[in-house]
Amino acid sequence: MKALVLEAYNQFTYKEVPDPKIADNEVLVRVKAAGICGSDVHGMDGSSGRRLPPVIMGHEAAGEIAAVGSNVANWKAGDRVTFDSTIFKKDDWFTRQGHYQLSDGKMVVGVSTPDFRKDGAFAEYVVLPEHILYKLPDAISYTQAAFVEPAGVALHGIEITQPSMTDIVVVVGVGMVGSFVLQLLKIRGCRKVIAVDIDDFKLDLARKLGADHAFLPDDPKLMETVKGLTDGRGADVVFEVVGEEDSVNTCISAVRKGGKVTLIGNVTPTINFPVQSVVTREIRVQGSCAINGEYPAVLDLIASGRLDVTSILSAEAPLSEGAAWFDRLYNKEKGLMKVMLKP
Repeated sequence: MKALVLEAYNQFTYKEVPDPKIADNEVLVRVKAAGICGSDVHGMDGSSGRRLPPVIMGHEAAGEIAAVGSNVANWKAGDRVTFDSTIFKKDDWFTRQGHYQLSDGKMVVGVSTPDFRKDGAFAEYVVLPEHILYKLPDAISYTQAAFVEPAGVALHGIEITQPSMTDIVVVVGVGMVGSFVLQLLKIRGCRKVIAVDIDDFKLDLARKLGADHAFLPDDPKLMETVKGLTDGRGADVVFEVVGEEDSVNTCISAVRKGGKVTLIGNVTPTINFPVQSVVTREIRVQGSCAINGEYPAVLDLIASGRLDVTSILSAEAPLSEGAAWFDRLYNKEKGLMKVMLKP
C-alpha cells in the first residue's frame, strides 16, 4: 500500500510500504479521509518527542472496513467507521474505573515514543483493534467524521470542567480544538465566551463561530472586558488550548480567585509555572487528556448540524501531496488551519 512516512525529522516520503496484517481481534480500515493535526505538525521536527521516525502519522481519520479478524463479531466489511485515537487495555485498572484514556500501557494511533510505536492513517489502510471503532451515521461524510477525534478532545475538556450557564469563560488558543471548545461552550449555553489568540485570522473565525468577544493576548481590552463582565473578579473558567508558557500565564491572569483553569494544549513538555498566584488565589488547575467516551455525543452533534466541523477546513488534498501541506502548516501559512488528506 501507499503511505506518507516520516522517515526523518522534517522529511516525508510518499512510498510503497508492506500491506498491514490483522490479528484475530483487529480490523483493516480503508482510509477515506485523514486530518493533519497540530500535534503532527509539532511532532514532525522532533520537538514533542512523540513522533520518533520512521512512523506513519495520522490519528484523525475515517474510512470503510476492508477486512475483519477471525474473532471480530460486531463489524463487517463495508461498515463506515471512525475510531478513537487511544488504544487502551480493557482490563486495566484505570479503564475499569471509567478512565480508559489514562490506562497503563495505552498507545496512540500514529504516534511513536520510546515506549511504543503505532502506525496511523496517513496511508491507504490502517489496522485497529475492534473496541475503538465507532459506526458513522448516514448523514455524516468521511471528511466530517475525521473531525470527530479533535472535537471529542474538546468535549472531554468541557465535560471534566463542567462550566455552568452563568459562567464567563475564556478560551486561550482558538485553533482547531479551541474552535470546537468555543462552539461547544456556546451549545452548552455559557453566559459569555471570550476567544484569545495571537492570529487575527483565527479570531475572525472565532467571532463567526459565536465568540462574544475576541482579543489578541496582549490587548489591554482583554482583561478590561473580562473584569467588566464580572465586577472586577475575572473569568469563572479558562481553557488553555495551546500548551505553551505564555498562554498558560494568560489563563492564570484571566481567571478569578477560586476559578478553574483546564489545560488541553500539549505542545511544550515543561514550563515555568506561577505557583504563588495559583496557591494564593486558590485556582483549580487540571489537565484534560484525550477522549473518554465522548465520540457518540460528538457524532450526534455533527449529524444534527449543531456542531460545525467543516468551518475550519482549509483544504482537501491527495495523500501524495501531504509533505507539501505539512511544510505549509509548519511554516504557519496565514489562513491555513485544517488540511484533510485523501489516500
